[in-house]
Amino acid sequence: MRESLNEPVSVICTYNASLHRFTPLQLGWANETYRLGKVDFYHKTKSGTKVLHHFSMADVGGQVYFKLCFDADTLNWTLEEYMNAGEASVNYEGFGV
Repeated sequence: MRESLNEPVSVICTYNASLHRFTPLQLGWANETYRLGKVDFYHKTKSGTKVLHHFSMADVGGQVYFKLCFDADTLNWTLEEYMNAGEASVNYEGFGV
């Protein structure tokens, strides 16, 4: 089950100047620390004048999937959603497979 949270979290990240890439590396949430893997999806949105950066990624073990949001105005991180890997399933019934 995918959980929608919108909870504040602690994130350690890095910025690569040559690639112009900002990447979350570690997430602290609910008294746990998660080392993060590669970014699967990134996009940014605007909320009024705020620019929000959204990152979708799993921990390095692929056990938990996270959707993180970085508010460039306040410099705060939010955990938007999470899902345990064992809860993910694909249903192809509607495609005649």
